[in-house]
Amino acid sequence: MARLNDLFTSELEVINIGLESFHQSLTEAGGQSIHVKWEPPAGVDTDLNQKLTRLARHQDQIQTANQEAADRITGATPLWTDVIEASDVIPEMQDERLLLHAGPPIDWEAMSGPQRGAVLGAALYEEWASDPESAEAMAAQGEIQFAPAHHYRAVGPMAGVISPSMPLVVVENSAHGNQAYSNLNEGLGKVLRFGAYSEEVLERLHWMKTILAPILREAVTELEGINLKLIVAKALQMGDETHNRNVAATSLIARTLLPALVKVDASKEDLVSVAQYLEVNDHFFLNFSMAAAKAAADAAAGIPWSTIVTAMARNGTEFGIRVSGLDDLWLTCPAPEVEGLYFPGYTQEDANPDIGDSTICETVGLGGFAMAAAPAITEFVGGTPAEALTYTREMYEITIKRNSAYTLPTLGFQGTPTGIDCLQVLDTGIYPVINTGIAHKEPGVGQVGAGVTRAPQACFVKAAEAFVDRYSE
Repeated sequence: MARLNDLFTSELEVINIGLESFHQSLTEAGGQSIHVKWEPPAGVDTDLNQKLTRLARHQDQIQTANQEAADRITGATPLWTDVIEASDVIPEMQDERLLLHAGPPIDWEAMSGPQRGAVLGAALYEEWASDPESAEAMAAQGEIQFAPAHHYRAVGPMAGVISPSMPLVVVENSAHGNQAYSNLNEGLGKVLRFGAYSEEVLERLHWMKTILAPILREAVTELEGINLKLIVAKALQMGDETHNRNVAATSLIARTLLPALVKVDASKEDLVSVAQYLEVNDHFFLNFSMAAAKAAADAAAGIPWSTIVTAMARNGTEFGIRVSGLDDLWLTCPAPEVEGLYFPGYTQEDANPDIGDSTICETVGLGGFAMAAAPAITEFVGGTPAEALTYTREMYEITIKRNSAYTLPTLGFQGTPTGIDCLQVLDTGIYPVINTGIAHKEPGVGQVGAGVTRAPQACFVKAAEAFVDRYSE
C-alpha cells in the first residue's frame, strides 16, 4: 500500500502515446509529459491492423525465421565460375521460343515500350524474325513465350531480356549450393536492356556472344572462379554501391582477370577488343553484382514464418516483391515513376516507369541501401551526398541485420542494412530506396537518365495480407 500512496505524493512523469491533446492537458496543468507521436501505419486498414496484432503472438517464430533468412543472405559466398549459353543452363529454352524478362509475370499486351523494344531486339538477334515488324507480329500472335528471369534463377537489368543463345554469367553460392545467372553488360546508352534494337545494338550483342563470352569463359576457368563477395566488399570501400556505380568493382574484376586474359588462346585483335570493352564500360560488374545478389537472396527463400523480402523486381508496368515465407508468390502493384537526372534533350515526360531486376541489389543491402558508400553516385542519379547518407541510415529502420562483410566507411564501418522485413516497412512507413537507370517510354530509344525511387507501399500491404492469410490460426 505504501508504494501506491507514493504515487500520489511523488512527481509523476507521463509518457503519452497517441492523441497529443492528452499531453497538452497534462503540461497545461503543470505535469511532466513526454509525447510520442504514433499512429497506425498509413494505408493499412483497420482489419489488417487487427490481424497483424493477432499475428504478434507468433513473434518469436517470425523473429527466428527472419534471423535465419538474414543469416543466409549475409552468409552467402557467390563465386563466378563460368560463362554458358542460356539454353545450356535453362533447358526450357532449347525447344521453344522462350524469352526471359525482368520483373513479375507479364504478357505482350501489357508490356511497356522498353520491354517491347528489348523483345523485338532479342527476336532479331535470335534470327526468329527478319525485321522489327515481323518480330512484333510474332509476339502479338503468341509465337514467342515469356517468363520472368527470376523463375529460372536468373536476373537481367532494365528490360532484362535473356534469349536462348545469349551468354550467361554463372554464379555459384558455395555456402548454400545454389546457382544464379545473369547476362553480360552491354554498357550505357542505346542498348538492348533499355529497349534499343538498332543494327549497332545487334552487332554488339553478336560480338559479346562470339568474342567476349568465350574469352571470359577461358579466363575464369583458368582462375578456377572469382570470389565476387570479396570484390563487392572492396568496392564498397572504394566508393561503389554496386548497382548504379561499379567503377571500382569493374576495375577490381578486370585486374583479377588480367593474368588469365593474357593466357587466353585468342587473336591479339580480339584480346584488344575485350580490353577496350572493359576499359570503357564502367557498368561491366553490374550483372555480376546482380547474379551474386540473386544467389544470396535465393538462399533465403522458402523459410516458413519469415517476413524477409527475397526479391524486388519491375517489368516497366508493375513492381513486384517476393517474401521468404510466401515462397514464389508475387505481390504486385503499378511500377512507380523515377525522379532523377536526364540526358540532354530528355525530360520526365519521356520516361518509362521503373523497370528491371537490378533491385535484387537493394534486396540484399546494396544499391540504394549502400549509397552512404558512394556519395559520388548523386552526380549520376541526382540528390546530394548528404542525402545518400540519409538513405542508408533510413534503411537500418526496416532491416534486421548489418552485413559485417560489407562495411561503409562513411558510417564508421557499419555493415550494410540487410534483410528487409516487410512488416517493419509497413510499421515504420519507410519504403526501400532504389537507385536506377531510366529508360525512354518508347521502344527503340534507350536510356534517357538515372534517378532514385521507392518500392511502392501497395506491394507490402499485399504481402502482409497474404502472410496473415497463410499463417493466422
